[in-house]
Amino acid sequence: MGNSALKSHLETSQKTGVFQLMERGLLEFPEELQRLSNNLRTIDLSGNKIEVLPANVGNFLQLKSLTLNSNRLTGLPAEIGKLKKLETLSLGGNRIQVLPPSVNQLRALRTLVLAGNQISQFPCGLGALRQLNVLDLSRNQLQNVPPEVSELQAIEINLNQNQISALSAEVALCPRLKVLRLEENCLDLGSIPQSILSQSQVSLLSLEGNLFEVKKLRELEGYEQYMERFTATKKKFI
Repeated sequence: MGNSALKSHLETSQKTGVFQLMERGLLEFPEELQRLSNNLRTIDLSGNKIEVLPANVGNFLQLKSLTLNSNRLTGLPAEIGKLKKLETLSLGGNRIQVLPPSVNQLRALRTLVLAGNQISQFPCGLGALRQLNVLDLSRNQLQNVPPEVSELQAIEINLNQNQISALSAEVALCPRLKVLRLEENCLDLGSIPQSILSQSQVSLLSLEGNLFEVKKLRELEGYEQYMERFTATKKKFI
């Protein structure tokens, strides 16, 4: 991409606080963006070939939304934790295996999208994100959901298309969890904790494509309580 085109984008972004440059074959996070670090609120560099997010991303202190879907990132710099105003971090379709502990410092974060990466361990410490509404870990390599999941404040957790065969009963303790998506995993009927059905806040439990027929859920203790929540939620949207 020519310098004049980039300059034009930068001039527009100076006025709008929004920088979007998708599918341009970029190999690196544009160094020129540093000039706008004091006023950019949105950066979207989806569909490029960026392999490394530089440490100086931590300079964008006004940033509310950072989207780098469909790049080639293998990780994040520790400095990501400096983005105290960040509300949306979308990193779907990269090659990320683990998150740095500093992600737990993103206290304004509401949406965290990590779909389509190479994450094999459920990220710990995300319970510190008290504003988190949506956590998308679909299409990764997770094999279990650990007890630490109970610390999450998320309203929706998407774990579709992983390799999950074990689901901790502590997921029932998530204080705000309403939607739990577990489609196309390796769960059998005995892996579904009864507490999710009888004691949790979950009103939509999505389990298609596992090692049992979904209608078998009816045989589990607590199914009626779950259906009461499901029906009550459905009525709200009719």
